[in-house]
Amino acid sequence: MLVSETMLHQTQVARVAAVYDVFLEQFPTPRAMATAGPGAVIAAWGRLGYPRRARRLWEAAVVIDASGWPEDLTELPGVGRYTAGAIAAQADDADAPAVDVNVQRVLERVRGTRLTDREAEQAMVDVGRPLQGRDRLLALMDVGALLCRPRSPNCAACPLRRRCRTRGERADERRSRQPPFDGSFRQRRGRVMARLRDGPTRAGELDAAALASLVDDGLAIVEHGRARLP
Repeated sequence: MLVSETMLHQTQVARVAAVYDVFLEQFPTPRAMATAGPGAVIAAWGRLGYPRRARRLWEAAVVIDASGWPEDLTELPGVGRYTAGAIAAQADDADAPAVDVNVQRVLERVRGTRLTDREAEQAMVDVGRPLQGRDRLLALMDVGALLCRPRSPNCAACPLRRRCRTRGERADERRSRQPPFDGSFRQRRGRVMARLRDGPTRAGELDAAALASLVDDGLAIVEHGRARLP
């Protein structure tokens, strides 16, 4: 569950589904991932994007292998409130609220106002009643993904329409737009990562600024003029 939630951050389900099974076959347990090393995990991550997630996943596996699963999952590297709540709700059916971008949009439209993280978690409990745990999380995620979409929401089919104060977009609703990928620094980093996944490469042949940022993030190492995965 930790692997899937980490992969799904800012990544479409179809892209994750294409690599998930192979990834788990390579790292079936926290120990297998921890002992494989960060370079192997980053290489297996492939082109999912945001490879820092792979590094944090390996770091979490090291902690779990050494000390077991913590009671508070936010103690693991790279695990925030949403991921901890989503894992607890789906794996253990715990009555833990977990608010992602889609659920946040649903809750703010129903309430007709912006919500802080704490307010959104309480709203999720209130709006989702009588559902709890796994059922509540999956139901609200489905509403956000299929009906209460960022654009052209299908309010007529929404089960929350009678309680919704906006019946669609709020007047003050903001949409975050990701900068274009083509020509971006993310693209430059991705090109360097692709070279490093093929094996060690002379540092002088690579984009110096992109390589330096990867080194800073713990995603690459430069030794004796050659760059490689950690």
